[in-house]
Amino acid sequence: MTRLSVNINKIATIRNSRGKNNPELIQVALDCEKFGAEGITIHPRPDERHIRYADAYALNKVVTTEFNIEGNPIDSFIKLVSDIVPDQVTLVPDGPEAVTSNAGWDTISHESFLTEVISHFKSLGIRTSVFLDPNPKYVAYAKKCGADRIELYTENYALQYTQNPSLAIKPYIETAKLAIEYGLELNAGHDLDLENLKYFQEKIPSLKEVSIGHALICDALYAGLEPTIKAYLKVLS
Repeated sequence: MTRLSVNINKIATIRNSRGKNNPELIQVALDCEKFGAEGITIHPRPDERHIRYADAYALNKVVTTEFNIEGNPIDSFIKLVSDIVPDQVTLVPDGPEAVTSNAGWDTISHESFLTEVISHFKSLGIRTSVFLDPNPKYVAYAKKCGADRIELYTENYALQYTQNPSLAIKPYIETAKLAIEYGLELNAGHDLDLENLKYFQEKIPSLKEVSIGHALICDALYAGLEPTIKAYLKVLS
């Protein structure tokens, strides 16, 4: 069964818009776990426009499922992750100007940098995942860099799914097969939702984990958080 990790960035965005503590981020994370989520994901950015670094430290004290911290490995992020030692760190090459993650790593040109960062995190016992576009040429270098997993960046899949699912999934299947050959485990995330998730998982049954935030929180506005999490879990089961 593919694990569901709920990205709670959007909860922090709503909270920050009023400058107070409503909705209460820690409580939402605990509720996600209570409702069946098998992980909590956060993606702190340098400007702290949603998740704040203080949130990461606070969540580390209470999260009992898998804790996954995503982000660009700048110095402040490396220090944060090194202090917390989460279950998993997902390296994402998003610049400070990015509204959201919009590309995977070029593991060839960034091989030296990624190798150094991954070696540091692995020395602390942190599972390390590298955010990748569905391009087989980057998989071998993700392995050379020392990554434990890759996270397939699924925005293009989501955009093409309604027009041609088989065409949309094709590069992801090719990349996933090669990753498995190299001994890399597979995560996926970005724009996965209740409409396109089942097909993606069926075609890539080796998928270990999906990280879903925006779509899940949007669904929860209508259905409620508990029914929404259970709906995603049902798809994944």
